[in-house]
Amino acid sequence: MRPAVSYVRVSKPKQGRSGLGLEAQQAAIKTFCAQHGYSIEAEYREVETGKGADALERRPELAAAMKLARKLGKGGRAGAAPIIIAKLDRLSRDVHFISGLMVQRIPFIVTELGADVD
Repeated sequence: MRPAVSYVRVSKPKQGRSGLGLEAQQAAIKTFCAQHGYSIEAEYREVETGKGADALERRPELAAAMKLARKLGKGGRAGAAPIIIAKLDRLSRDVHFISGLMVQRIPFIVTELGADVD
């Protein structure tokens, strides 16, 4: 099995307290990983808005997930293990923010888009 990191996020505390948004995302990620040969090495949860230029600074769990992904990927072709998310908007709706993450060469896999989307 290939190592991966799970990241789930909701924007509002009410969503986080209910657990429904986070749990549904986790279930989608676990199903995807089982079907595609990934082993979830760690799960990161965040209740924080994805808006704003300082979004990464306000999301310490995402920063920690990225750090672990780099560590797990040492020696691998990609240079980092993938971070698996259920839906792209759980990472961000801001194209500039996402492109900034892409520059860091950490693969993000979105379960609703499938394993082959780059």
